[in-house]
Amino acid sequence: MRRTKLLLSLSLGLIPIVACGDSDNNTTTDSGTSTTTNPVTTTTPTGSESDTDETTAGPTTAGTDTDSETGVTDSDTTDTTTTETTDETTDETTDETTDEPTTDPVCMQGEIVCEGNEAKVCDGMGGFESSEDCGDELVCVENVGCLFCEPGSSVCEGEQVMICNPNGDGYFEGQLCDPLQGTMCDAGLGKCVGKCAAESLGTSYVGCDYYPTVTSNAVSTNYNFAVAVANTSDSPANVTVTRGMNMINQVTVAANSLKIINLPWVQELKDGETLDSVWPSKHVAAGAYRLRSDEPVTVYQYSPIEYKGLGACTPQQPLDCSFTNDASLLLPTNVWRDEYVVASRNGLGNQIPGFYAVIAHIDGTTVTLDPSVTGGQVVAGGGVAGDGTGVIMMNQGDVLQVYSTESESVDLSGTIVTADKPVQVIGGHRCIYIPNTTPYCDHLEESMLPVATLADKYVVTAPLIRINATDEISPRMVRIIGAEPGLTSISYDPPQAAPTAIADAGEWFEIASSGADFEITADQKVLVVEYMRGHTATNSAVGDPAMAVSVPSEQFRTEYLFHAPTSYEYNYVNVVAPTGATVNLDGAALMNWQAIGGTGFSVSRVVLDDGNLGNHEITGTMPFGISVYGYGIDTSYWYPGGLDLKTIG
Repeated sequence: MRRTKLLLSLSLGLIPIVACGDSDNNTTTDSGTSTTTNPVTTTTPTGSESDTDETTAGPTTAGTDTDSETGVTDSDTTDTTTTETTDETTDETTDETTDEPTTDPVCMQGEIVCEGNEAKVCDGMGGFESSEDCGDELVCVENVGCLFCEPGSSVCEGEQVMICNPNGDGYFEGQLCDPLQGTMCDAGLGKCVGKCAAESLGTSYVGCDYYPTVTSNAVSTNYNFAVAVANTSDSPANVTVTRGMNMINQVTVAANSLKIINLPWVQELKDGETLDSVWPSKHVAAGAYRLRSDEPVTVYQYSPIEYKGLGACTPQQPLDCSFTNDASLLLPTNVWRDEYVVASRNGLGNQIPGFYAVIAHIDGTTVTLDPSVTGGQVVAGGGVAGDGTGVIMMNQGDVLQVYSTESESVDLSGTIVTADKPVQVIGGHRCIYIPNTTPYCDHLEESMLPVATLADKYVVTAPLIRINATDEISPRMVRIIGAEPGLTSISYDPPQAAPTAIADAGEWFEIASSGADFEITADQKVLVVEYMRGHTATNSAVGDPAMAVSVPSEQFRTEYLFHAPTSYEYNYVNVVAPTGATVNLDGAALMNWQAIGGTGFSVSRVVLDDGNLGNHEITGTMPFGISVYGYGIDTSYWYPGGLDLKTIG
């Protein structure tokens, strides 16, 4: 016999069928007596009544009361003859219709349904053509039949999550539940659980697993490569830093606080201390550090974190200044993706290249490089050809660092990096003039945002800089890079004297030396990057080039915990918020808002003090964005203070 519960769970939907002739649900009286049909109620697989239940009742003779829900006729109108005839007719009808379709829905011919762990093939008439017992080794999958496992399902093997492949004939490795991240594999759920599990973290710059990565920089090793780890939770965070199989450091970061961790330079990636000491493009096994926390944290890396040495670092005696610094916001591995567009800068001559670095998180990651129109000349090496193309196999912690040639016409910006597993990409430059003829050069680096998280609207604001004891607007360069195939149209609010179209993905243009605040609106996704100019272009005693990616307004947040190094002369934060929103920095409401055209956004530029060791907390009543930057003698840094990383479009 068919089971109603089984048939009603078919994925093709439920179609109540009522037999046209007699059925075992009909009650028939003798001649001259009314006929009453009992209600037919369709139920869902859980046994609860469906919202689309249908109840039918036949006509009754005048003076006869019928309960429309039960179909029972009042006793004062029903005689013995009627009851006896009903019983006989019911029995007869049941015998005659045993093998005929009833009120149960009928599955399509050839459709496979599961009854327990038995796979049955429907005949389209309410029965089955054949069946197969899946036994103890296989599982029955609706519409498919007996498989080794149900595609997409997961199980635990120790702390390793194993996911059933699309064919249902085996498992592949999913997430490894990591005690250093406070996660464990729940056998009942078949997934990692804990504060640092992917489902608990959501998608933002807050995470538990990061890869700090040294990039090409000519700075002296007397200065420290470092990360700032901000604990966003109410519990202490135990942080572990490794490189390959080697333990590097373990620290505890107190609740809602921040700690600086100095890390050794990775010489293969840093290169030498003279500007022209660059080796070919390279693939460095286990070149990145891995930083894990058992509480959600945010991580910024500084290359290097100081700009002053042990001696005098003044405009008059600059030899103890680092000269070449920048900082990057790092993205946790749970928001890494498989496609990026690179932002870099042109070669400077004298073997001083632009670069980008690709970092792998999972063994056996295949990375494919598609150079832009301007990025087709690189220093070959590490599996990368001289034309910038390459397909490279990478393992966990590996770093692929690709250098442009020294030509000023070569710029790696717009190169598209794809991978078959999630990766991180950092774009930058060893030491660059901005503009090309304006001293002095400075190191650039910034984490690229995955294409999946880019958008079509950005609000960009110019930085402040200290000039003769006054903070003034400092014009910067704004670069817009196409991220999707085909023509991209662009507009500005307020209007700008700037290009309004990009021909294709990977192509770009730059708005030169603008001090304006404005919104960029495109009809496709774009990557927006801002660059500070060189020291001699600013009329200031401080500063040099720096680079920051702009955050789409759709990825703004309502709170951030960030760090501004106290060793720098001046630190600032630009805050972009919806006009009328309340934003509090370290507990004090921000003032001095300036409206940005007709965008509905306003900007407040704030000088940061060195209180709380440079650690700052900022919150708002509506989502807002921040960019953090600072200046020293002939150097600077700039990075987005944080963002959400939701998939857009």
